[in-house]
Amino acid sequence: MYKVAIIEKIHSDGLEFLKKKNNFDFDVIDDVSEENLIKVLPNYDACTLRVSKLDSNILKHCKKLKVISRHGVGFDNVDTNFLKKSGITLLITATANARAVAEHVIYMMLTISKGFNIYDNEVRKGNFKSNSNKITTYELFKKNIMIFGFGRIGKILAELCKAFEMKIKIYDPYIDKKIIENFGYKKIDNYKEEINNSDYISLHLPLKKDTKNLINFDIMKNMKKNSIIINTSRGGIVNENDLNKALNEKLIFGAGLDVFEKEPILNDNPLIKNKRVLLSPHTATFTEECKSRMSIETVKNIVDFFSNKINKSMVVKL
Repeated sequence: MYKVAIIEKIHSDGLEFLKKKNNFDFDVIDDVSEENLIKVLPNYDACTLRVSKLDSNILKHCKKLKVISRHGVGFDNVDTNFLKKSGITLLITATANARAVAEHVIYMMLTISKGFNIYDNEVRKGNFKSNSNKITTYELFKKNIMIFGFGRIGKILAELCKAFEMKIKIYDPYIDKKIIENFGYKKIDNYKEEINNSDYISLHLPLKKDTKNLINFDIMKNMKKNSIIINTSRGGIVNENDLNKALNEKLIFGAGLDVFEKEPILNDNPLIKNKRVLLSPHTATFTEECKSRMSIETVKNIVDFFSNKINKSMVVKL
């Protein structure tokens, strides 16, 4: 019997899936304090993980732990160096969340391009069309978009953008040019040169040394005045202070952020009061459909791991 710790609640569909597996028993752990995890986690063979952190202070006590299954694709909340040294496998939900995130990007692009909720406010204030000529909005139709990262999310986003007849450019140094061109898109080798011609950029990259502050003030000051930046990948890829400055100086039209360098976002973060940025609390995957898919895939990965049937695309190379 394998014991699984469900760290933080997941959708009930995932729990129901696990209940039907005779060789698995599980407990939901709501208290994610370091003190409690050090106390209880050593009793488990596997665990799921959402946004809580598992560092070496916790993991060094978990001698039985064989596998961690992320409820998502990012893993910057796990001490991967410790996992590698200890032989603990890290799994991700590689296929469950792509559609929801791509749709969230479209939602942000449309919301910002159409003036956020300014028209709604005008009607509710009784102004109706009195200020309409003073409001700037844009179409997505035939606009240039540069998508950073051509994984599952990037591919679905590009397909959605085709409905608006957008001109799609891809920056991904790890994907062969022929593959991108076979999809009908243009591969960009030097994003710093091409970003100046982009109306939209959407980021779908992991947070690493070479992507930290990738979008900074030096980049934004040369972008088009009507350009919009969307980040649904990881906080820290866009420099938040630089973004706030660029928005205030009207160097770009707007931005949409679902992720932040520090989460929850700090109350003194100037972006909270900036009306030119659309914010969401790292919830691009929080559709009912996606929560169900992710919960099932998260626990299925654990079952498949112990059954030696795990899909290699779910395994993080440490």
